[in-house]
Formats: sequence, structure tokens, C-alpha cells
Amino acid sequence: MAYKVTLIPGDGIGREVSVAAQRCIDATGVKIAWEEQIAGEEAMAKYGTVLPVQVLDSVRKNRVAIKGPIITPVGKGFRSVNVQLRRALDLYACLRPCKSIKGTKSRYSNVDLVVVRENTEDLYAGIEFSQGMERTQDVIKNLEELSGIAIKKDSAIGIKPISISASKRIVKFAFDYAVKNKRRKVTAVHKANIMKETDGLFLKCAREVSEIYKGRVEFEDRIVDNMCMQLVQNPELYDVLVLPNLYGDILSDLCAGLIGGLGIAPGANIGDSMALFEAVHGSAPKYTGLNKVNPTAMILSGVLMLEYLGEKDAASRLEKATAEVIAEGKAVTYDLKKDRNDPLAVGTSQMADAIISRLKTS
Repeated sequence: MAYKVTLIPGDGIGREVSVAAQRCIDATGVKIAWEEQIAGEEAMAKYGTVLPVQVLDSVRKNRVAIKGPIITPVGKGFRSVNVQLRRALDLYACLRPCKSIKGTKSRYSNVDLVVVRENTEDLYAGIEFSQGMERTQDVIKNLEELSGIAIKKDSAIGIKPISISASKRIVKFAFDYAVKNKRRKVTAVHKANIMKETDGLFLKCAREVSEIYKGRVEFEDRIVDNMCMQLVQNPELYDVLVLPNLYGDILSDLCAGLIGGLGIAPGANIGDSMALFEAVHGSAPKYTGLNKVNPTAMILSGVLMLEYLGEKDAASRLEKATAEVIAEGKAVTYDLKKDRNDPLAVGTSQMADAIISRLKTS
């Protein structure tokens, strides 16, 4: 029987990398019944909304989805479709493995980190008040009265909620992942030395949950700015990182940089009963239709999806085939070549062809 999976191609180069990943996943032999749904700019043009209700209904029905990149306007326009999906479906855990692949351009080798990011609250909860609005002045007045701290009247205001329930479940997810995947250590990352109530609560929850796993998985904590320095200097000292939403977003990109960039970094958003897998790089609209961009991040997100479905052998074979093609360095996109202007660089679909060929001989 085939697995039912919602496919959201995305914007810009999203459809090209989504098709490449779809073809590679199908080539593993795992039977998938794909149900395509559109979100983002294409959905806005067709339905007048970037996230039609049928997208959410499809994911809730199928329980598994994979998504290409969707554009998010900077500083104006609609809120991130990615954030809306995570919140609407309560996909509270963002999983971002960052593992070195031979043949990629990086200053590091043998990096093997997993970032576990809380997905539902923190500053990304979207509780904001615009500068200059009357209600913002009311918020400022109330905050000044409650805190005793003066706030400039021309401020915009954002609220950072951190809860016991969300903090404990994300830390538990990180420890459970560590146990299941035989990882040695979980590091909680925070700024509790300054944000004593919010980040302090996150750290307190992390310490409490860590006691349950004592003797099985090592636990430590690091202040976020120090963690950035440590990752650049000594990434080999770390294993699984668990972080609140904003720090998790920033450090997951930092960790991707350690292995060669977002083009090879897969992602997953996981809840208690469903999951959404995605390439986390941008939609690169200037490359739309050029058959040029690297499909690795989307393909490796498919590896995570196969693992989630319990298809461990297929996941392992697809990951191995992808790594072998990159290591060989022949049938790869321009960004994976030593010289980005190499005329022998192949396109998105041709790199997928090479990976499929490897799968067939594995």
C-alpha cells in the first residue's frame, strides 16, 4: 500500500527542486501517492490567499508533507507561510541535521550536528505592535507601569512568550531523538544570564527534563553568543542542540554554514501526529525555470521523510547515493563545483538523474 504524502512545490525554484526530490524518492522503490497542493505566490494569484485551507486539510489528512521553499517578504507583506504552517499544525519541533558531505566547499570536515528548534512561540509568535499606532502607545504605557522601565514612545513592540509546556516538550523531543539515534549529548542554548524570566524558564525546564535521561544522555547548557563562538572554533565538541525559536533559527543557519551552506541542509517540522519536511533555503526567483539550482537540501529532506515513515533502508540508500554523487563531483550543479563557472556543471534535473542512477546500482 502506498503512503499518502502532501507535496507543496513552493515558489521560485521550489517546483524544480521538489520534482527532483520526488523523482529520487520514487526511485528508492517506496510507494508514495502524491497529493499536490499549492501555497505562496501561486496560491495568492489563484485563491487570494498564500495558505488556502485545502493545504492544511491535506496535511491533516495525510499526516506527512514535503514542501519546497516559499517566499517571505522582508519587513512588509504577508507573514511567513512556513511559520503559519508550523503554528496551524502544531509542528512544534524543527529538526535540522547538519552533517558534512565529502565534496562540498567548507572550512570544516566531519561536522555532525543536529539542531532542535522550538517552533511555536518566542518572538516568532508574531505578537507585535506597530510603531505609531494608538494601541501601541497603550501597550507601552502598560509595560512601563508593570516594569518600571521607560520605553521610547516611537518604539514598535514585540512580545516574547516562553512557556513551561512548550519548553519541556521540545527538550524532551531532543532527548528522545538523542536516545533513538544513539547521540551522546544534548546542549540547551539560551540567554538566561540576561533574559532571566523567559530564557531562565527555558533553561529551568531543560534541566528538569534532563534528569529523566541522566546516565543515558549527557546534558549541558551554553549561552547563545558563546555557543556561536564555540561552534565556529570547535564544532566537534557538540552533538544535539536544543534552542528556543529565534536562536534555533539563527544557529541552524550557522550550522548549515559549517557544512557548506543551506543548499545541502535538510529540514523537518514534526508534531505529535504529523510532520512537514522542507528545504530551508530561499526560493531564488531569479533562477526560476533555469534548471540550475542544487536540489540536495530538498532530496535530503526526503531522506528525513523516509526515515519518519519507517523506511530506514530506502532513506539510507538515498542519502548514500546523494553523498556519492557529490563526492564524485561530476554530475553536480555549479555551486558544488570547485569553479562555479565550470562549464561541466549540470542542472537540477541532471543531478537528480545521477542520484537515481546510483540508486539503481546500489
